[in-house]
Amino acid sequence: MSLFKQGRYSGYLRPISYLIDLSIINGLAILYFFKNIDPVVFVVFSSIAWVTLSVYSKFYEVYRYTREVKIFSLILSQMVLFTLVMFAFSGYYHNLDIYPLTIFKYILFVFLGIAFFKFTVYYLLQKYRVSFGGNFRRTVIFGANKKTHALENFFNKNPEYGYVHLKTFSFKDKKETKLQDYFDYIIEEDIDEIYCSISELSNQQISDIADFADNNLKILKFLPDNKDIYSKKLKYEYYDYIPILSLRNIPLEDSFNMVIKRFFDIVFSSLVIIFILSWLTPIIAILIKLESKGPIFFKQSRNGFNYKEFDCYKFRSMTPNKNAHLYQATRGDQRITKIGKFIRKTSIDELPQFFNVLFGDMSVVGPRPHMVSHTNMYAKKIDKFMVRHFVKPGITGLAQISGFRGEVETDKDIIGRVKYDIFYIENWSLLLDLKIITQTFTNAIKGEDKAY
Repeated sequence: MSLFKQGRYSGYLRPISYLIDLSIINGLAILYFFKNIDPVVFVVFSSIAWVTLSVYSKFYEVYRYTREVKIFSLILSQMVLFTLVMFAFSGYYHNLDIYPLTIFKYILFVFLGIAFFKFTVYYLLQKYRVSFGGNFRRTVIFGANKKTHALENFFNKNPEYGYVHLKTFSFKDKKETKLQDYFDYIIEEDIDEIYCSISELSNQQISDIADFADNNLKILKFLPDNKDIYSKKLKYEYYDYIPILSLRNIPLEDSFNMVIKRFFDIVFSSLVIIFILSWLTPIIAILIKLESKGPIFFKQSRNGFNYKEFDCYKFRSMTPNKNAHLYQATRGDQRITKIGKFIRKTSIDELPQFFNVLFGDMSVVGPRPHMVSHTNMYAKKIDKFMVRHFVKPGITGLAQISGFRGEVETDKDIIGRVKYDIFYIENWSLLLDLKIITQTFTNAIKGEDKAY
């Protein structure tokens, strides 16, 4: 299919992006940072390395529906990899005396230049689509139901993505449905993309539509129905020549992502322990001891990665009681002390869990771990609850900043928590972690209704 249709410039954007990015990389190096290097050697080395890394990281696979968070994540990961390449170059050509500080300054300026260009193009294209109606794609939808209506509303209410929706075909009256009439309309109106609802079509209709799309160079996409495997997030891959659909793609199963997240956890938890817990712990300990007898820390068994139990630590916020391991805190709970009420409201009671992070039992961000008794109960009654144990539990998480923290009062609370946790597991990025941490800090300052 030609990428150079009228009003669409996708085919030009990628090679232009390569040229501009390579110009930034090589221009800054030769003209400013590494003046003693052989220009030809550096250009060849850096260009090959950059292109190779970009293919591996899918750096240039940015589409009209790609979000800013994803773009920033791509830039950040590409810069980390390219930094390693530059250190390898400086090590090989050690006689050039390229110092680490110079490399870091160079990478920073490259990062800023490429990020500025990439986001400028991204927003200019959005503005162009909205203001001038250019760079658009004409769409039709086969099937009329809630999901297709939601997609139609998305097309109509978000012109910056560059979709012009023309028609939604209903298949309610299957006797009067004539696909050929719909095909004729698609040809006459020069439709670019066809979206089909699986649940509205028969196997024969799906086959006919696929054949038509292939024969007429139309992009064909499917909306999953609300049953069976099509309702899942799938990953498509090959085992030899056999196509396989994986039920769930977990970014943190990738070794590179695991190293990045673990490195972040170690650095972040160490900073909290050194600069906050080192002086705050004695103060909290004195206040806890002045109000009630008992230990400073509260230890509780919880389920973590792969359902493995570990001891989760908190500042003790209740009077010592036998039911602490069985019943969670409720609003107005008489077991909570005065200082306990304060540290729970401000989430200070959770700070000792940074030791759990440092030891490797937890992560800074992830699904919140439950008491073992509650985990066993929810695993039996809440669908997909165990998916949360595919990754390490966290001190905070997407569910917590989305209104699902604290006491589980109804099944709706735990179902909502599981929904957000699964979304986090399937869409993890370092930038998402930073966003969750920032929002958690903001919520702690403002105070939350369910922080009791």
